[in-house]
This record gives sequence, C-alpha cells and structure tokens, in this order.
Amino acid sequence: MKPSKGGFSKTGLRKMRDVLTRHVDSGKIPGLVALISRNGETHVEAIGTMLHNGGAPMRRDTIFRMASTSKMVGAAAVMVLLDECKLHLDDPVDKWLPELADRRVLKRPDGPLDETVPARRPITVRDLLTSTFGLGIDLTLMGSPILNAVFENGLNDAPGQELPEPDEWMRRLGTLPLSYQPGERWQYHLSNEVLGVLVARVTGQTFGTFLRERILDPLGMKGTGFYVPEDKIDRLPPAYMLDPQTGEFIVWDEAAGGRYSKPPAFEAGGGGLLSTVDDYHAFLQMLLNQGMHGTKRILSRPAVQLMTTNRLTPEQQAFRDDLAKNNVHLSYGQGQHGGWGFGMAVRTYLGDYASVGQFGWDGGSGTTAYADPDKQLTGILLTQMGMSTPDPAHLIHDFWTLVYQAIED
Repeated sequence: MKPSKGGFSKTGLRKMRDVLTRHVDSGKIPGLVALISRNGETHVEAIGTMLHNGGAPMRRDTIFRMASTSKMVGAAAVMVLLDECKLHLDDPVDKWLPELADRRVLKRPDGPLDETVPARRPITVRDLLTSTFGLGIDLTLMGSPILNAVFENGLNDAPGQELPEPDEWMRRLGTLPLSYQPGERWQYHLSNEVLGVLVARVTGQTFGTFLRERILDPLGMKGTGFYVPEDKIDRLPPAYMLDPQTGEFIVWDEAAGGRYSKPPAFEAGGGGLLSTVDDYHAFLQMLLNQGMHGTKRILSRPAVQLMTTNRLTPEQQAFRDDLAKNNVHLSYGQGQHGGWGFGMAVRTYLGDYASVGQFGWDGGSGTTAYADPDKQLTGILLTQMGMSTPDPAHLIHDFWTLVYQAIED
C-alpha cells in the first residue's frame, strides 16, 4: 500500500507486521487482527489462527469479545439521551433507578458493611458517566467486605459468571452500601453496567435495542452486538487464558454453545459487546469527526468533547493515578494515561509514544482501541487472549509503539 501524505511509512508498516508476527510465533498469542487508520489511509493485519493449535486463519471480519473496550460505546448511548434532553448531567438518578436512592456509605471503605453514614447527596448521571458514583471494582479494596460482597452477589461480569437480568442485578446492587460518597472517588467498571440499565429505563427499550437503533446501525456496525447469531458463530474464536504456572491454554469461553452464542440476560455496557476491527474503526472515526459519520450526525460536537476529554476533578484524579500507577503489577502497565472521560481513558501527559489527548480503552480479553485527535489516527488491536499473563499486554504496548513509529509526515 502506498503511503499517502500524512499516512504511514512502508518501512513502519513492515516493522509492525514483523513484530506482530513475532508475538504470534512465540506461541503465546494464537492470532490477532489489527487496524490502523490515518487521514483516509487504512491498513489491516490479520495474523495467526482462531484456535491455539491451528484451525481457520484470522480474518479481517473475525468477531472478538471486546470486554472493557465496550465501555465507550455504551457511554455514547447515554450521550444521545443528553443531546435529546431526556437526561441531564446533574439529574439525580433516583427517578429511574430507585434502587440507588437514599444511599448509605461505609464509614471506612474497608470497614464492616453495617457501619455506615447517610450519603451527602443523591447519585447523578454525571457520577455514573465519570465512574465516581461510589462503588466499583477497586483494586485498592481487594479482600475488603464491600468488594467481597460485590463478587458474592454476582455483580461483576467475570469469566465463568453470567450476570442476572437487569432488575435483579439492580436489586442486588441496591442492597450494598457505597464505598465512598458520590463524586468522591474514581472507581472502575460498575458504573458502566448501571448506565446500560439507566438507558433502558429512560427509553423503555432494552439497552441493546436502543444501542442498535441509535449507534450501531447508523455507523454500519453490523458485526457488533451482545451475542453472535448462529450464522456468524464461525467468525468467533474461543476465548483463552494462559495458565501462569504451566503456560497451557485454558478455554474460558467456547464459540458455539458458549456464553456469547445466545442473547444474555444482562446486556453489559461495561464489558459485554462483541465486535470487529472495522466496526470499532467506524465508531472511533465518528468521535474523531466530532460526532459525524459521513453526512449523518450521530452525536453533537459538545457531547463528543465531553466524552473524550478528562472529566475528573484533581481529587478524583489522585485516585485514578493511584489505581493505575500503584497496581502496575496487576495491569502490566495498562491504564496509565492520566485522565478519564465518559467510558474511556484520556491521556493528560506525555508518558509514552501517544499524544496528549488520545482517548480510548483496553479490554481484559486482549483488546485495545484508541483514537488520537492530534495525529488524526485510530488504532484497534483484537485478540482472543485474556490478561492472565503479561503476554497480551506486552503485545498491546508493542502495537502502540509500532503505530506511532509508522507515522509518516
């Protein structure tokens, strides 16, 4: 492919293919599909196989479990409702989510569940969009009574565990106190699941139906959804983890007959989508285009600006930094971007090759998807490998180094 002005260099693209191939040849990554795009030039690599021991080759239209890279798409659905004034950022959510009314908050975040004080104010839409509503998968609270209760109640969408239907999920969430006061601290994940329920209750549709009508179909994201229909299941590889001790492949989800082969009880905006590189490219490109897809407006320009810039206060930012930098041994270096917008990370300092202002996120199933307004760049790398060892994270880090070194201006 000839590099266009402001695209990618042939040498850089060759280096990218060589290094990605090296990761697959290592035997730790069965296969991958990568897409990078800049100023109208798009380059795709499909390397390796669907199965860890061979099988069909990876293809451009292979469908992957997006895990936490789902978060930004789920947040976009909420932005549609903000654009239409069906929600407002500082609305208390009690009206639609009565399970979250009259919250109690732990006296100490790691303390007993029955030692609480009243919440100082209601939870708002803004708190949910910024992941600061008071409860989350907080690595600094591992082993605490509140996090144990989150796991025991089946509130976290983990391998081998399916979430209950939304009303039951909300009922269980409502039985727990908050770890922190609303707006006090950034905490991961659970707020994104609540947002999906909020969208459903505000619109009177299922979250998946609204997402399909307002985001996925207008963007042509035909390979994206909360499950894979039978006629496409051959495009979905099994999901693997490596046993950290033996290095053996463990299947945590099969394709045919697996958890994503049928509609789920809970359409999880925090981590439940399946998709392809081209579909996510369409989504990220829409954000780079300030809400436009061709001649169609999907989101307003201000909505995109809110989503894709840092929304955390300095106090909330301190907790976000603490989680990223002091738990690097758990994330293998992922998550160190600085800020957080709505459903995605936002780079606030130059810490590696990526520009300040780059936005997007990674997924525990071995996925990464970001856009860079400064370089007018999008990049997506999808694998079928969970983050049980550093190997998928090392691949993701190398991918982003390769993307930026390939830029030709």
